[in-house]
Amino acid sequence: MQLMPEEGAAGIPVSDGLMLSNPGSSYEAVRRLAAGNAVVLFSMSGCCMCTVAKSLLFSLGVGPTVVELDELGGASRDIHAALRQLARDQQKLPAVFVGGKLLGGLETLMACHINGTLVPLLKDAGALWL
Repeated sequence: MQLMPEEGAAGIPVSDGLMLSNPGSSYEAVRRLAAGNAVVLFSMSGCCMCTVAKSLLFSLGVGPTVVELDELGGASRDIHAALRQLARDQQKLPAVFVGGKLLGGLETLMACHINGTLVPLLKDAGALWL
């Protein structure tokens, strides 16, 4: 995956001010971004459930790659459609990927945290070094 400084509308901006260059299809862009980062969280900046998911990950010491869909402009609708396709229309935001695989939304993230499986998943993905 090639990341470039923010230059044009064709890329997908992420939390650290970088963009995915020439993402091709939205599905492929999501797949490449998830595969290239330990934890990726697709979010909407005004979504309270997305805020809770980000807060939980940050409180565990994880620095997820956060993609705010409402800040993508025209690509937002296509990325959101790709996320729904990946989740078989069961998924709403936030969409959390760990180790390149779709973990799920806030409910799954919280369930994994409560049952003790989240930290091992994050360690296996290289997001935690505890």
